[in-house]
Amino acid sequence: MRVSEADILIIPGYQNSDEQHWQTRWERKLSTARRVEQVAWSKPVREEWTQAVAEAVNASERPPVLVAHSLGVAAAVQAVPLFRRPVAGAFLVAPPDVDDERLRPKHLRTFGPYTREPLPFPSVVVASRNDPFSSFEAAEDAAGAWGSRFVDAGESGHLNGESGHGPWPEGLLTFGKFLSSLPLG
Repeated sequence: MRVSEADILIIPGYQNSDEQHWQTRWERKLSTARRVEQVAWSKPVREEWTQAVAEAVNASERPPVLVAHSLGVAAAVQAVPLFRRPVAGAFLVAPPDVDDERLRPKHLRTFGPYTREPLPFPSVVVASRNDPFSSFEAAEDAAGAWGSRFVDAGESGHLNGESGHGPWPEGLLTFGKFLSSLPLG
């Protein structure tokens, strides 16, 4: 699958992705990419966020491919039962450990627990060994439960602008390989 053959849905996490974040850069670079907007970026409500993801998927004209970061991963995974059309694939980066009682702010935990069922589409989970919002083991466990290919990003923090992943060319290469592996239709 090529970019022109998919609706690339950018799903940011808590507080959105700023101008320097890789998601925003990819949104500008990929011709069919669009951001899933949330009602309240700084006060996420699980039902609102999952509904926004589902509406974006269901309104897609081409096969949707999800590109989620952090709490956006949780919203995307929780939205799966609301999808009325098939998703071509999902690129899931830095999923937070929504079961960890130390996760702050506390309302992020309302997005858990994660499903233990395989996702009904191909997926990749990219995780860092020193992400402050999830242990590496928790991310690897979630990827295993979802049937996702797991990518070890090394010690890369939260894989955002603050951890030096503004452009994130390695991520774009990994995404490109994933996208090209997806079947059409």
